[in-house]
Order: sequence, then C-alpha cells, then structure tokens
Amino acid sequence: MADNPYASGQDYQFWRRAVSRTEAHLVDPVTHPKFTLSRDDRIATAGSCFAQHISKRLGALGFNYFVPEAGTGLSAEECARGQYGVFSARYGNLYTVHQLNQLFGEAMRGEQKHETVWQREDGRFVDPYRPTVAPEGYGSPEEVAAAREEHLGFVRKVFTEADIFVFTLGLTEAWRSTEDGAVFPLAPGVAGGAFDETRHEFHNFDIDETRAELAAFLDRLREVNPEVKVLLTVSPVPLIATYEDRHVLVSTNYSKSVLRVAAQAACDASDRVDYFPSYEIITGSPTGGMYFEDDSREVNSVGVAHAMRSFVGAYTEDGGDRADMGLGQEDAEAYQDVAGIICDEEEVDRSVSS
Repeated sequence: MADNPYASGQDYQFWRRAVSRTEAHLVDPVTHPKFTLSRDDRIATAGSCFAQHISKRLGALGFNYFVPEAGTGLSAEECARGQYGVFSARYGNLYTVHQLNQLFGEAMRGEQKHETVWQREDGRFVDPYRPTVAPEGYGSPEEVAAAREEHLGFVRKVFTEADIFVFTLGLTEAWRSTEDGAVFPLAPGVAGGAFDETRHEFHNFDIDETRAELAAFLDRLREVNPEVKVLLTVSPVPLIATYEDRHVLVSTNYSKSVLRVAAQAACDASDRVDYFPSYEIITGSPTGGMYFEDDSREVNSVGVAHAMRSFVGAYTEDGGDRADMGLGQEDAEAYQDVAGIICDEEEVDRSVSS
C-alpha cells in the first residue's frame, strides 16, 4: 500500500479513533498546551460568563486566583452582592473583544468616554460599562465616577501584574455610542439609561474587526506586561437574544464562529497565547446536547466538570492522569452551584419578560 500524508497521523487526528470510539465524557481535545500554570502564578480572568468556571475551579484547587479588587473588609454577603471575585476586578461581563480593549485604553492610557452614567427608573445611577455590579446603584453621577476611578486602579493591577490572563470571548453583537464608538455590555434601557437612536446603535462585529481588535489588545497588553501568558476560550453559551432579523440559532452560530476564528488567529500568531477548547467540549456532536440544561442554553454541572477536568489536566503542573476523565463525586459537588454564575446578558430576557 502506498504511503500517504495521513499514514503517520496520531489517534487524536482521526474522528473514528478520537471521537467515535471514545465515550463522550472521555473525549479530551487538548493536544499540545503551550504552557502550564503553577501555584505561584497570578491567574487573572475576564470575559463572558463561562470564564467564571475556570476561576472557581482553580481557586478550589488552591491556585493563585488573582483578585486585586477583592472587597477587603466587606462581609461575604456584601462581596457576593457586589460581584467581588466573580472576575479579577469588578468589570462585569466583557462580552466582546472591543469592550476589553476599550477598558485597557481607559485604565492604562486615560482614554475617556462621552457617556459616563445611566439613570435607572428608580432614580439611582449606574456605570454604563458595568451596570449590574452594584445592585443598589449610586446616589449621584459623582458617586459613579468615584467608584469607576477606584475600579480602574484595580484594573491596572490586573493588566500589569497577572502572570496568566484568561479571557473568554462571548459575543459579537453589541450596542455602542454613535458619539465615540464606546461599546456597552447591554443595550441602553435594559439595566439603566434609555435607548436613543440618535446616540446609540447596534453593531455586529465581523471577523476582520474582531481579529484586529484582539491583536491590538494583545500587543498593548505585552507593552505593559511583557511576560504575561494569555489563555483564550470561547463561551459555549448561546445568545439569549439576537437583534439581527434572523433566528437566534443562526446568530449564535455566526457569533461563535467569528470568535473561534479570531481566537485561533491570535493563538497562531504567538507562543504566549493559547486556546482552550471549552466550546468544543460542551457543544460538540459527541455529547448530543447532554451538557446543557433543559433550556438548551445553560451549561449543566456535568458539562462544566468535563471541561474543567480537561483544563486542569492540560494546564496545571499537577493535573493528574488526563486519561482518567470519568465523572466523579467531587466534580458533581463542585459544580452544583452552576446557576450562581453571573451573566449580564440575562437582563435582556428579564427586561422583555416582565
């Protein structure tokens, strides 16, 4: 039989060997991690909802989850209410790469935004770029500005002091200001403010915009933190709603495809950027949808446990035998509180269901 280019391929390169003959909960698509995480590394997180699973798991295992904005002096109840520790700083969900890059520009370069405060129906004020982190709101625009200035000090520590920066890409659809292009996590009017078509617009970022923005952020991050390693993931959680005039399933696939390609481009361009396939683990056809709750959107505890076992096995120095991927009691107990994950996007559904 003549030689062919696939003759020397590894098992993981063939669907039949790596997927068809493997039980769904044993499929492990991580092949060549570029780096590992030590217990001394300061590990920071940002992005969409799914990034919270990584921080929860690493913290439970005793790794150094880096949280400069930790709510020191507050009670556990106050910290939970104020979203302290959900991410490394209280930036809320950074769903798009553009949100991440504009936050860097504001924190590290003093870039200003035109729209700086939203008022809610109850008369209280919120930060337009993290409208849910303070459920009680603020008493005045001045209080919003002071809280944001304090927050940006912690953000600077995240960017300059993290050894590992984990970012989960979540969405391409966004609402932004027509005055300066600033991107919001939620549409004005959903969790504060009021939509004004003369000042606000919908935009769905395409692959060129997303890839360029991610590359720009990574270049800027390396300028202030040359040794940082970046781990990218794509959220497997579908869009809760689309503003495009098409089915939400189609919009979801578009968004995740753009984000996945952008992440791969960034990974291919640098030895210090890697991609962890949580998206593939959760949404891949081998699982047959069994990693989602009954709403076919929320990721259940079994799916999270599978993704986190793969993550820990690939990226931690003492991750254990990755061949032992079976479901264990520890995993089930660790992720019983999946419903506690903070997801600002759910405000969209609540705003039209009430």
